[in-house]
Amino acid sequence: EVQLVESGGGLVQPGGSLRLSCVASGFTFRNAGMRWVRQAPGKGLEWVSGITSSGGTTYYADSVKGRFTISRDNAKNTLYLQLNSLKIDDTAMYYCATGGSDKGQGTQVIVSS
Repeated sequence: EVQLVESGGGLVQPGGSLRLSCVASGFTFRNAGMRWVRQAPGKGLEWVSGITSSGGTTYYADSVKGRFTISRDNAKNTLYLQLNSLKIDDTAMYYCATGGSDKGQGTQVIVSS
């Protein structure tokens, strides 16, 4: 059974930073491309970032490019998302997800002054 457990969300002021983590189990993490998606209040799911299985290639939505950094530690079965220069519009539930339909329960990020 695929399990994805996110953590690291919280309340932060505009311009602040957070680091999200996602611990994966139930599948061969090192062979899987992974992604982060988010859902803002009242809106649909938005793809944020992706990373190949080796970590060698990363992808970002235009809305977060230059501010967010995705990475992974295959030895720890863990996916990360570093969020810098946060904006109010970044407020959302953040989920890590496999290349298929599996995603975790999410971690809440609230950006507010």
